[in-house]
Amino acid sequence: MNKADLVKELKNQNGFTRQQAENVVDIFFNTMADALAKGERVEIRGLGSIFVKEYKSYTGRNPKSGEPVKVKPKKLPFFRCGKELKERVDFN
Repeated sequence: MNKADLVKELKNQNGFTRQQAENVVDIFFNTMADALAKGERVEIRGLGSIFVKEYKSYTGRNPKSGEPVKVKPKKLPFFRCGKELKERVDFN
């Protein structure tokens, strides 16, 4: 499922126009992205949580030449699946 599919489903299930459904989806994802950019955690009960993990600088290796390369510190978003979603997906 992609963003367009989500808009289509929201439109079909709630009687929104395509533009209204698109606005709702945009607001939802933009608000989540803004919260993560501020370093906040986003938690959706039944689905999971998204948080930002910080990595310090380290020395890595260029896989082609084997030369040491300094890797800058970075922040990356991580998703941790909720228990209810795990159980729903692994229904075997």
